[in-house]
Amino acid sequence: MKTRTLLLLAVSCGLVILLAGSLQLLRLSNQHSDAALPIGSSAKAGDAAVTVVDFQESAGVAMITVRLSGVDDATGLDGFRLQTIGALVAPNQRDAHACAGFTVAAVTCTLTFGTGDAKGASRQLIFRRAEQQVRWKLV
Repeated sequence: MKTRTLLLLAVSCGLVILLAGSLQLLRLSNQHSDAALPIGSSAKAGDAAVTVVDFQESAGVAMITVRLSGVDDATGLDGFRLQTIGALVAPNQRDAHACAGFTVAAVTCTLTFGTGDAKGASRQLIFRRAEQQVRWKLV
């Protein structure tokens, strides 16, 4: 091959790489941040809306008061997890004010999580629905 042909191929490859990098940068700039929300914040994941109203933890039990709305879904609570250091804990609904599921009308109820085996003091509530995820920093 001639030197001129090799130079043209090198420049063409460089332009293709530059174009691909620019497209990836545009894709990343359009994504929203996955930062944890504070208590009192509302967020939507899919068609469900959640507001974390309050958080209390004592004697190995974390109780999170939430306001749920947006959709009728009795199994919608499956998307909630409490993240502790090294573990994700599923809700353990035994409280008298326990959440029964999502309804279109707003309902305030309590999510209960067992934290007796949890390490550390860090706590975050995670809600996943329709390939979207929202996090609240509790402690």
